[in-house]
Amino acid sequence: TAYLLMFSDTGHNWKQYRQEDNIGAFPGNTNADSVVQHKLQHPVIARYVRLIPLDWNPNGRIGLRLEAYGCPYNSDVVSFDGHSSLLYRLSPRLRQMARESISLKFKTLRNSGTLLHAEGLSEHSLTLELKKGKLLLVLRKGTILKSCRHLVSLGSLLDDQHWHQVAVEHHSNHLNLTVDKSTLWVKMGTSDQGLSSLGSVRSNRNFYGCLENLVYNGVNLVDLAKQRDQRVTTKVSWLTMSY
Repeated sequence: TAYLLMFSDTGHNWKQYRQEDNIGAFPGNTNADSVVQHKLQHPVIARYVRLIPLDWNPNGRIGLRLEAYGCPYNSDVVSFDGHSSLLYRLSPRLRQMARESISLKFKTLRNSGTLLHAEGLSEHSLTLELKKGKLLLVLRKGTILKSCRHLVSLGSLLDDQHWHQVAVEHHSNHLNLTVDKSTLWVKMGTSDQGLSSLGSVRSNRNFYGCLENLVYNGVNLVDLAKQRDQRVTTKVSWLTMSY
């Protein structure tokens, strides 16, 4: 009559599904014939699902029939061992785009490491890095020795071996950093170029974990690497998955 829903990507490290109203338990059926259907408020991407019964009909036995509904999910994953790297060289653009974005998912057990570093033409760079389980967004103007500005940090305990969604969107005068369901709005100065001046995107060698669907302006860089695109230089350990 009540149960918890757990999910996992490995079958060893489990995470409980919670609705937005923080109610963790799902009501189940009270007899052998009724059907109780629950549509999840947000989808779960997982390889394993586990139900933990909390209560049952005192006049019967513990029992459950289950049907799960979902949809196809494409996944391009690359694994890094702390010494591997992926470098994507952007094609020159004739005009600046009004809106640009970088998105990816990652999972790791290490609390520190650089997920992504993007370098621009006018000594501008953008870095996404983990530090003590938090995600830092660093925007540099000029060389590292001359100028370094830490914009924001978001999230905590992100080194739990579960997938976490990250997105950076550059609009005309601000940046949006999103980690899972939390978003920070960062105002840009008049001299900040954000993502508009980037010339290359690189996943650094000190990251130990997996990146999934690394997308820059709609281009899946992991998929390009799998196709041996000349714009991508790789030194990685591969793990590709599809659901």
